[in-house]
Amino acid sequence: MRPSKRHSEILRILHETGTATVADLAERLAVSLETIRRDVKPLALEGLIVKMHGAVSLPERPGEVPFERRMRDHAEAKRAIARRLADLVADGDTLMLDTGTTTSFVARALLAKHDLTVITNSSDIARTLATVNGNRVYMAGGELRADNGAAFGTAAVEFVRRFSVRHAIITIAAIDSEAGAMDFDYEEAEFAREVLKRGENRIIVTDSSKFGRTALVRVCGLDEIDAVVTEAPPAPDLAAVFKDNGVSVLLAAPLPLG
Repeated sequence: MRPSKRHSEILRILHETGTATVADLAERLAVSLETIRRDVKPLALEGLIVKMHGAVSLPERPGEVPFERRMRDHAEAKRAIARRLADLVADGDTLMLDTGTTTSFVARALLAKHDLTVITNSSDIARTLATVNGNRVYMAGGELRADNGAAFGTAAVEFVRRFSVRHAIITIAAIDSEAGAMDFDYEEAEFAREVLKRGENRIIVTDSSKFGRTALVRVCGLDEIDAVVTEAPPAPDLAAVFKDNGVSVLLAAPLPLG
């Protein structure tokens, strides 16, 4: 296949977002749905993308762990969310972050800051922020998981109990107007719950795809957080519950195309 400029643009967008609907691609590239459908066929035949119902994504990479694949999902939204969160952080601040793809993007956005004190259970976040800009990074101990390089369990929870920070920042798998913030993993939910207890400002960073969903384990009620940083407004019912519980919804500005 001889790649066209539009083929290259489709691949560039997928490297940013991980997955994109045909409608999104058509809108971004200012062409018809049928044109996009024609464009993705040869890319799929070459194995450069994977076609799904109404959407396309990049194929899995050999040896790639699940955390790396999740870093590509909604990547553009997560970058924007990370930049908005970084606006809340001043040089010299103290922060606690749990492990997650969105908090990993937050760590990269925080490279613009100096003299931070960071407590985390994520080896990715620790590697990103340690030994640069005068930062001090403390990592919770315990057994590291293979897929995301994060520590969980009793040792990790007991470690973070020793600290109090200005910003406690967590990610979640789902957020529901009645059930609150939720996750699919018991230990991840346990650790996130403890992180929130340690912060003056208790913040959830999440893309809007998590709104209106439920998961297996409850992390906290919506009255136990101060702010949600996201890229798109929640539905009216969830927005009303946020307001009733005094939760600020901080919207990220979209990243410029290019």
